[in-house]
Amino acid sequence: MAGVMRLSHILALLGLVAASLPAADRPVDPTFLFRQLDQVGFAESGLTTPTCRYRPLFGEGDSQTSIVKGVARYGEIVVAPGGECKTVSYENEEQIYYVLEGGGAVIYRGELNAVRKGDFLYLAPTTEHSARNPSAEPLRLIVMGFKTPADLDDFGAPVKLPIAHESEAQKQVVGNHPPSTLYQLLLGSTTSKRDLLAVGHTVTSLFIMEFTPGGTNHPHHHPTEEEVYLLLEGSGEMVAGGGMDGVEGRHPAKPGDAYFYRLNATVGFYSDPSPNAGKARILAVRSRYPGMGR
Repeated sequence: MAGVMRLSHILALLGLVAASLPAADRPVDPTFLFRQLDQVGFAESGLTTPTCRYRPLFGEGDSQTSIVKGVARYGEIVVAPGGECKTVSYENEEQIYYVLEGGGAVIYRGELNAVRKGDFLYLAPTTEHSARNPSAEPLRLIVMGFKTPADLDDFGAPVKLPIAHESEAQKQVVGNHPPSTLYQLLLGSTTSKRDLLAVGHTVTSLFIMEFTPGGTNHPHHHPTEEEVYLLLEGSGEMVAGGGMDGVEGRHPAKPGDAYFYRLNATVGFYSDPSPNAGKARILAVRSRYPGMGR
């Protein structure tokens, strides 16, 4: 009996030890992911060639994808001068390209479409496309892919490439956000009446936020959407997550910082308040979480 009692005591002690292990030994899913564009390495992808490389930030190709559900991929394509990417097409995935730097062309359904910095375009599921760079400078594109429902009705993929330039979108105050932030509404869902391009199925909004020094868009959350912020220029503090005390988590931010937010994660931004800081600009995209309806 004594031996049995001693064994039970040992087992109980082992249980206490296991329960007291540091939190680092019992990881949980994060509410957001952070990447710095220039610090992410290139990886093989369907469009990779010796002159076309892909840098995965979130989703496919990234090592941490457990919380990324509706976003299929988010990353950077770099096409060398004189280079070209492989032609690709994706079932059940719509994509957006945003031209970060340089100029070149996007081939959509065999047709050549010139692109320049600030252009954005929509690539419907199953449509063949690729990128080409005839210029002397690298062409840098942000690619955003979103999973579309398998039972999506015939979406009538556009015959011509839906494309526009960010300068075509007026700068405006949106909703309850303060006037220190001006929005340019670039691309929305097929039912949108306010965006330049109304073509998305899973993607609900692509927009640019411009902040005055010290400006903010107020921390908030989205109960049915995932979101990605990419700081294009300027500096400040990115808001990501928060604690039980209601104080949002703030993280120093510089150009190239990218944040993925799962649904209901606290998201926001505070621009550098220094008088000589200049404006800050964020490229943001929201997409519907799987199963949340259309």
